[in-house]
Amino acid sequence: MARIPQAFIDELISRADVLDVVGARVALKKAGSNYKGLCPFHGEKTPSFTVSAEKGFYHCFGCGAHGTALNFLMEHDSLSFPEAVEALADMLGLEVPSTATAEEPRGELDLIFGVLREVDQIYRRHLREHAPAIDYLKNRGIDGETAARFGIGYAPDAWDTVLGELGAEQVERLIQAGLVIENEQGRRYDRFRDRIMFPIRDPRGRVIGFGGRVLGAGEPKYLNSPETPVFHKGQSLYGLFEARQRPGRPEQIVVVEGYMDVVALSQHGIGPVVATLGTATTTEHIRRLTRISQRVVFCFDADRAGRDAAWRALQTALPYGGGSAEIKFLLLPQGEDPDSYVRSAGAEAFLSRLAAAAPLSRFMIDELSNRVDLTSTDGRARLLALARPLLALLPIGVYRELLLGDLADLAGLDRDRMSQIFDPEVKTPNRPPPRPQAARKTTRLRKTITLILHFPSAAAHLGAVEGLEAVDEPGANLLRQLLEVVRQNPQITLAGLVERFRDDPEGRHLAQLAAEDPLDDAEAAPAVLRDSLHLIVEKYRKRNAVAAVRNHRLGGLKS
Repeated sequence: MARIPQAFIDELISRADVLDVVGARVALKKAGSNYKGLCPFHGEKTPSFTVSAEKGFYHCFGCGAHGTALNFLMEHDSLSFPEAVEALADMLGLEVPSTATAEEPRGELDLIFGVLREVDQIYRRHLREHAPAIDYLKNRGIDGETAARFGIGYAPDAWDTVLGELGAEQVERLIQAGLVIENEQGRRYDRFRDRIMFPIRDPRGRVIGFGGRVLGAGEPKYLNSPETPVFHKGQSLYGLFEARQRPGRPEQIVVVEGYMDVVALSQHGIGPVVATLGTATTTEHIRRLTRISQRVVFCFDADRAGRDAAWRALQTALPYGGGSAEIKFLLLPQGEDPDSYVRSAGAEAFLSRLAAAAPLSRFMIDELSNRVDLTSTDGRARLLALARPLLALLPIGVYRELLLGDLADLAGLDRDRMSQIFDPEVKTPNRPPPRPQAARKTTRLRKTITLILHFPSAAAHLGAVEGLEAVDEPGANLLRQLLEVVRQNPQITLAGLVERFRDDPEGRHLAQLAAEDPLDDAEAAPAVLRDSLHLIVEKYRKRNAVAAVRNHRLGGLKS
């Protein structure tokens, strides 16, 4: 796997709002210039967890947990470093680059991407040349601008359109990409024929697969690309790339079932909108969606199939209940789907229904209530029996307790008794706070490191300090490393510095220093830093001189 460039990580840390990231997961209250709350990493009743938006940093004075927005995602959401980088980049609308270069040999995946790109252009060209396909889109209310934005195309009613245009040398790649089928007799033919084609893109805009809607009355009505080395239905969402073209992090993202639903809603100014690809909503879908937006609304048809899809989505979403994003559900009137409803009722009516979508907890309770007779003891008992496996999916915390309370009221049970009945067998262990460390004496060197952390731009423009390279005492090496980093990266922030030294043994105390408030202001920082560095060198030289005299005298006495 290609390494993520350090410059991108620095930019990510500097642009991230740690208050936004942490505040979406922890209840915080203003406390002076910082924010304070109960630490999510260890059990406590008195808040000792602080977040500084200015520093881009969080720190718990109870258990010592600390770091940047990136660290928080890794610790709180149990993400690996690359996953946390991707999650934070998603929130900021950035694409994660790699250090791979154009001069590196093209791998197998690159060749598959190349074939998909060529076929995408073939389908687009054939749409422009096929009047019935254009008429179909017009009759569905799709204009040329929207069709171009989503890259809609057409696969002609022929067995060898793609095969014929790309030539025999690309056959193996076409098979790998799921565009050509080889049967048991060895015959090869195009998978998609006489279909409106919807290219499915990854977050970088690369075509990874297609969805095809039959133009006539054939079956299946919709046909998707199969699983390939670059296309995984359980991880992909149609319209995600187009949704990400809007600047900033959207307040809400709508999830629908079909390609035409996405295209129609987008044309009516409703969005961003994405669709699952002929598969049930997966955990990876939920993770990706909740990274992108603070509210996810699942919109389904009200028929049996739509309700079943909504129920499966609810079960997948339950572990995220009460978390960083609000999850809601909307069932449209019977006989309507998003495409038909927005075309018949208009955008304003659709938006009104979206605003009235049911929160996850309400949707769950309503659906369970519809399955039982709440007027009978048996029905109320059945309600709780149906709820038990669903509650087991919820994380232990306030949200689960509130939902338990709602169910208790519905079943006519005392809330405390309800909690006893549904008390989980396994408790989530709290992280034990570390042993308190003895207070460190504020030395000149410690204060100088603290100043560099808080005023990196001031340190970046300091000239070389003669003799600093020779200072040999605890912390001096870290001091020199910090100065080197800020000189090479004048725009780096406090959070960026902490992140740089996250895995460095020398930097294990930086988090504690970053949480401290320096006495000096930004205007005085350059002069204070320069004086402090010279004093460190001078003090070291004097100490060495005294030691040399002492050693000389002791040597004379021994002789």
